Amino acid sequence: MYYKSRPYRIFNIVNTCFLCFIAILCIIPMIHVLAVSFSTKAAADANLVSLWPVGFSFEAYKKTMNNPIFVSSLWTSVLRTVIGTSIILLVTFLAAYPLSKENSEFKGRNIYSWLFVFSMIFNGGLVPFYMVIQKIGLMNNFWVLVLPGVVNTFLIILMLNFFRGIPKELEEAAMIDGANHFKTLFRIFLPISMPSIATIALFSMVFHWNSWFDGLLYLNEAKDYPLATFMQTVIIKRDMSTMSMNPKEMEMISQTTVRAAQIFIGSAPILIVYPFLQKYFVKGMTLGSVKG
Repeated sequence: MYYKSRPYRIFNIVNTCFLCFIAILCIIPMIHVLAVSFSTKAAADANLVSLWPVGFSFEAYKKTMNNPIFVSSLWTSVLRTVIGTSIILLVTFLAAYPLSKENSEFKGRNIYSWLFVFSMIFNGGLVPFYMVIQKIGLMNNFWVLVLPGVVNTFLIILMLNFFRGIPKELEEAAMIDGANHFKTLFRIFLPISMPSIATIALFSMVFHWNSWFDGLLYLNEAKDYPLATFMQTVIIKRDMSTMSMNPKEMEMISQTTVRAAQIFIGSAPILIVYPFLQKYFVKGMTLGSVKG
């Protein structure tokens, strides 16, 4: 009866309209960037493009994809995101499982927990961190984009709290059947942890894909930059020297259309992956797993 009441129906309509309005505000900028990327040089430079391309053209995308530095940066970002996210998930999973136990089951748990929390609150700063990266030989190396962010205390806490919500009876039943901790972790906890894993994977993917400062700080060659760092040099600094356009191409392509094309290409992978992970953002995966 509550869901059929008039106040609830009014609230539902108002709430739906408000959320649709917010969604439109988020979508319009992306549509505008896409329209600019498909427009001609004259229309883009004259700010005549709104939500529909003016003088439809693929020249900006052709030039962008023919730029070897852009393609190399795109490939570096893909590798960084896939490898970095995989390692973060593995480390987070292995660290959260023992930390989710009680003190009686894992002696010294509180000490390890405080070490993780301490590392999250306090750090040595940028200069000492840069010196450590330099001393261990990660400068101008692909792994400098992956290894420093492997242990994320915030994500470990998220996974730890999820593990604590899993019924204790599941683990006890697995132990009675002869399973050790590794079998319990990967055969019992892993299949029912998809909501938490999907959340952590999405956080990690967005972090690696959008991170630009580390590439600018630790890499010297533009060809080694991840896509976010390359985009920062092109868009923020307005450095188009890597595009190497000849006079004929400059008559057909503007910096505005090229930057719009690069922005859209850089945003597309996350927009494509997100719908596949969204279905896992639900609760109650363990409901009904313990009977009686």
